[in-house]
Amino acid sequence: MHVGNKAQKKEKSAMTVSLYGNMLFVILELIMAVYTSSQAVLLDAVYDGVEFVMLLPSIFLIPLLYKPSNEKHPFGYMQIESMFVVVKGVTMAAVTIGLIFNNIDIMLHGGRTVSFGTIAWFELAACVLGVAVSVYLHRKNEVMNSHLVEMEMHGWQLDSVASLGMAVAFFLPVVIPFGPLKGIIPYLDQIITVVLSICMIPTPVKAVITGLRDLFLLPPEAETVDEIKETVEPILEAYGYEKLYYDIVRTGRKLWISVYITFDRDEVSIRRFKIVQNFCIQALAKKFSDFYFELLPDIEFTLEDEKPPASEDV
Repeated sequence: MHVGNKAQKKEKSAMTVSLYGNMLFVILELIMAVYTSSQAVLLDAVYDGVEFVMLLPSIFLIPLLYKPSNEKHPFGYMQIESMFVVVKGVTMAAVTIGLIFNNIDIMLHGGRTVSFGTIAWFELAACVLGVAVSVYLHRKNEVMNSHLVEMEMHGWQLDSVASLGMAVAFFLPVVIPFGPLKGIIPYLDQIITVVLSICMIPTPVKAVITGLRDLFLLPPEAETVDEIKETVEPILEAYGYEKLYYDIVRTGRKLWISVYITFDRDEVSIRRFKIVQNFCIQALAKKFSDFYFELLPDIEFTLEDEKPPASEDV
């Protein structure tokens, strides 16, 4: 099943919006980080800065992802997307871990007091903008099912939740007197940064694991495999095909699904195969936007196959 030029343009358009949104965020967050000396805002700025740097080449990669497979590239160029996801995930994880250690070091040296009210209002505005971009990317990706757009959408969602959490946390010293707990105020900015970093790190780690599975042509996660089987098996069983073997891999956004059928009789109907295969493709198309599906007879090789046929008496 192939995706046309229209989807390619939509994906590039969505990624461009995300690119300019990231650029705006990075500029504003860097200004605010310098103005307030906040490590939490700096975390946002660095995170979004890495997103921006990694996003630039991804826009130029999009045309390659839509090129068809050929003899030199049997899986097309989809593994470029998987490799890109791995690089991006590793970079994001490394940056996050670095910021955790940096903030622990600041806490060990007495912490740092910042302008809580200014940061709170800034993060609240950032949350609203992040939600708007997330909704836009979600609507665009409903018809594309792009891994790149999905990653950007999750990134914006994470930024929105983080910004909201930061806004609430930084409003606390402004509206609530800390009293006996006043001593933690110099450490509040660093505590928020460390907590946010710990919450953020599973996302890039998960992206790295998924990307590596795709690069090494391992089967996708169990949920995806089960969904494919639950879609295909009822159709095949209705036609009496029960001895099935699945070969499922994923490269980037594309699934490659091969189903092998073992026959009890030495008879295969090509016409029947074609009909069943079309039914399977129609059912899978309702759940997956980009995939290749093939239905094949499972031909077992035995030593007897090597023996030449017996000569006939003339």
